[in-house]
Amino acid sequence: MVSIASTREYLDKLLSLPRPGEDNFFAFYDHRMQMISTNPRLMLVPLDDHMIHRGDGIFETVKYLGRKIYQLDAHLERMEKNCRAIFIPAPLPWSRIRELALETARAGGQEDGYLSLFIGRGPGGFSIDPRECPKPSLYIVARRFHHLPESYWEKGVRACKSDNPAKQSFMARIKSVNYLPNVLMKKEALDKNCDFVLCFDHNDFLAEGCIENVLIVDHEGRIIVPELNNVLPGTTLMRALELIRSERRFVFRAISEDEVYEAREVILLGTTLDALSVVRYNGKPIHDVRPGPVSLRMRELLIRDLQENGTVF
Repeated sequence: MVSIASTREYLDKLLSLPRPGEDNFFAFYDHRMQMISTNPRLMLVPLDDHMIHRGDGIFETVKYLGRKIYQLDAHLERMEKNCRAIFIPAPLPWSRIRELALETARAGGQEDGYLSLFIGRGPGGFSIDPRECPKPSLYIVARRFHHLPESYWEKGVRACKSDNPAKQSFMARIKSVNYLPNVLMKKEALDKNCDFVLCFDHNDFLAEGCIENVLIVDHEGRIIVPELNNVLPGTTLMRALELIRSERRFVFRAISEDEVYEAREVILLGTTLDALSVVRYNGKPIHDVRPGPVSLRMRELLIRDLQENGTVF
């Protein structure tokens, strides 16, 4: 028979249990407590938070390198927009949420890392009725930055077509915590022994990776970006285009799979990746099977932008 523990016994047991991945978590803020803790064994979310059992919440992840956070304000602007889209009021003024993000990064005590910010409908019950939740929740986590092998940028990576379709437009454009399709795409990449997978919409036009935006460079050197109908407008994508616009033309339009095979470059963009070249797609070579000049230039511009404009904490 399972024992019925006292509060003290339960807490002692909780603190004694090993926490998978605990070395990857530096600090976290929980708005219920209005405190920051550096003990990952206390990093808990109530099961009845609708963010957990209904996927009723949104999140953002930013990186920091050398104690400089990249595009913090752009991520917070998107978070505010997504809160409005699913009718969750922010638990605090956005200026205070920004301050808490910086405080959590400082408390983590690391030069490099990620900050993940979550806003949920809040705890209060297990139905789908949002009226159960009197107050929205806010969680901020400072966690380890996992540096990819430099060979990814030196040699490029492999991608293959996902069997999972792109999300429907409304869900694709909101960075909600409902990431099951993304998880299945990542599993598919592992099962297929690919570095990344790319999904396509119901018209078989290119959409995105499991957590990356994707674009191509055609034989005229133009950057072609998938229409943002079934795609999350990534902060890295939009900033990269802004930084390179004086050097390269770009257009947003539908991209067929044939164009992926024929492209001079296929480029992935994301928080961890900056810009990364796909040199083989479904086992077939992309152009000369080497990282291309647009990919390399975008990465250079993004790295410089972080150094010059990152938010210091």
